[in-house]
Amino acid sequence: MTRSVNHPQDDFTPPTGRTLRDIPALVAAGLVPPDAAPALEEVARQYATAIPPAFAALIERPDDPIGLQVIPDAAELAVAPHEHADPIGDDALSPVPGIVHRYADRALLKPLLVCPLYCRFCFRREHVGPDGGVLDDAALARALDWLRDHPAIREVILTGGDPLMLSPRRLRQIVQALDAMPHVTTIRIHSRVPVADPARITDELADAMQTDRAMWVVMHANHASEFTPAARAALRRIQARAIPILGQSVLLRGVNDSVAALEGLFRAMVEARVKPYYLHQLDPAPGTARFHVPIAEGQRLLAGLRGRVTGLAWPTYTLDIPGGHGKVPLGPDYLEAGEDGPMVRDPAGGRHKLAAESAPNLALGARER
Repeated sequence: MTRSVNHPQDDFTPPTGRTLRDIPALVAAGLVPPDAAPALEEVARQYATAIPPAFAALIERPDDPIGLQVIPDAAELAVAPHEHADPIGDDALSPVPGIVHRYADRALLKPLLVCPLYCRFCFRREHVGPDGGVLDDAALARALDWLRDHPAIREVILTGGDPLMLSPRRLRQIVQALDAMPHVTTIRIHSRVPVADPARITDELADAMQTDRAMWVVMHANHASEFTPAARAALRRIQARAIPILGQSVLLRGVNDSVAALEGLFRAMVEARVKPYYLHQLDPAPGTARFHVPIAEGQRLLAGLRGRVTGLAWPTYTLDIPGGHGKVPLGPDYLEAGEDGPMVRDPAGGRHKLAAESAPNLALGARER
């Protein structure tokens, strides 16, 4: 894997504690058996490893829902025929380095390819890593110029890598540049930092997110245990700036592939004032097949939550169509065709005949009067 972007050190907040970055460190921490090390060194040569102290402390055993997400596994070297290095087509939709333009009204801005931890199921795993670095000043200027020259872009999504690995100075510079574009009304920051390395969310970094535009943070978590007191404090620090936070997760075998695990995850989000936003179907990146949950099973799991959790805790189950064709919802369908007209299933599985199409309209009109 080749990574050629510059890596200015002043663009990163100082590390807190010792991040586990290689196989010997994982062996020393008791997360990898010594006899597995040779095979995992081959994995490490291809895909980056990083587990910050706050996240490593959550691992009770290597195959638990936290360990599975971040500890390298020899299975990552087995690539299934349908898996692809760019599973959602980012590369083909990148007009200039750092920009991905898939939808007419929004664009991704990837100012860096560095993350606080490297998830073993990541759909950008071929591109991210500690030597991936950030866009240098010239490349960032070109990316911002592209956004300025496209007035149809109303929303800019900062992603990467993880934008909250930037220094407050660099993040503030980017936010202020977007703030100055009249056509940009909304800015989103997608991040794993609040749960992966919450100490990075300092007051200074949270202040750097402030803008006159609508700012949203979308945080990534996959299991309820990620919402530690430190993570909740980091989220509160962002929320104190009147920045709403949404949650996104990936449906993962062995991590959250049960009704109970999803319920716990989404309840933990809501209790932390985070609105569950997306539950992603796994993107087919190389070597990720061990995490795959079939769509039909995912639909059954989500249906199992209906009536069990508040609507505040209900995300959109979504598939990013391979090849760059965009996201589509996959949620369970409660409407069925019946012999005498449409039928609808309730959360308990009961089937009910719907009234004539005009009846709801008449009822609505009566309420409006």
